[in-house]
Amino acid sequence: MIETHDLTKMYGDLYALNRLNLKLDQGDVYGFIGPNGAGKTTTMRILATLLNPTWGEAYVCGHSIYTGSKDIRRAIGYMPDFFGVYDDMKVVEYLEFFAAAYRIKGAARKKICEEVLELVDLTYKRDALVTSLSRGMTQRLGLARVLLHDPQVLLLDEPASGLDPRARIEIRALLKELRSMGKTILVSSHILPELADICNKIGIIEQGVLLVNGAVVDVMKQVRTDIVLNIMVLDRLNDAANMLEGQPEVETVQDKNGVLIVKLNEGVLQYSILANRLIEQGFELTMFKEDEINLETAFMHLTKGITS
Repeated sequence: MIETHDLTKMYGDLYALNRLNLKLDQGDVYGFIGPNGAGKTTTMRILATLLNPTWGEAYVCGHSIYTGSKDIRRAIGYMPDFFGVYDDMKVVEYLEFFAAAYRIKGAARKKICEEVLELVDLTYKRDALVTSLSRGMTQRLGLARVLLHDPQVLLLDEPASGLDPRARIEIRALLKELRSMGKTILVSSHILPELADICNKIGIIEQGVLLVNGAVVDVMKQVRTDIVLNIMVLDRLNDAANMLEGQPEVETVQDKNGVLIVKLNEGVLQYSILANRLIEQGFELTMFKEDEINLETAFMHLTKGITS
């Protein structure tokens, strides 16, 4: 659905995007992660045919960005980070205006406007002025607008930017719904844990260079350097800590508010024997799990915080 080959954008001697190679298949939800100025918005503008690259090629739904811009614009829904709204329009009028721009006519226009309002849970605001909407509602209205012509591909640039926690949860639920509908979605965000929850693939970009690209699970494995266990026992915490410190598989043990943080030696992959030894020594386990690496950990491990 989306494929780029050495996609590059330069401003003078500055690389805003440096030989980007991406491939998204139908139904993929791709989390595009990077600090401000990394090249995320530049990529989306090029894919939306709003910006020409310096060199390289990109295809969206099989159409080249050079020769198929009209076809691409019919096939995509692009939602920038900040977009203008017509404050003196009602919500339903705003959608009908854009539906008319997509040449959706008559009864079909009214029907699709009501359907997308229901999808983004704004039906109760259909007759409210756009200017009266909160930031979260405005973002949902923006999503409704790009869904009017039933695009195959969605390019969503920071859809959760500036939202309060409840609004972020609502946007995340909406993206999950779009994923279940089979949409191919390229979404950039700084809300890293939420991307891990909805995406099957992620890419981390910095200074225009794609540092990592692949399935979420594979990226997590790539940044894992050692295994850390979280262990809790019903009582005799200090005894359990001392016992674990003496095990050949264990490098360090720390007590963190009643949870033993056990770091294993490099190369140790099997650790169930530690649970067996604790039980044999009479300790009653209430927690024994591997500490998971999350998307924020991967991001901090792979990036240096440098912008173009």
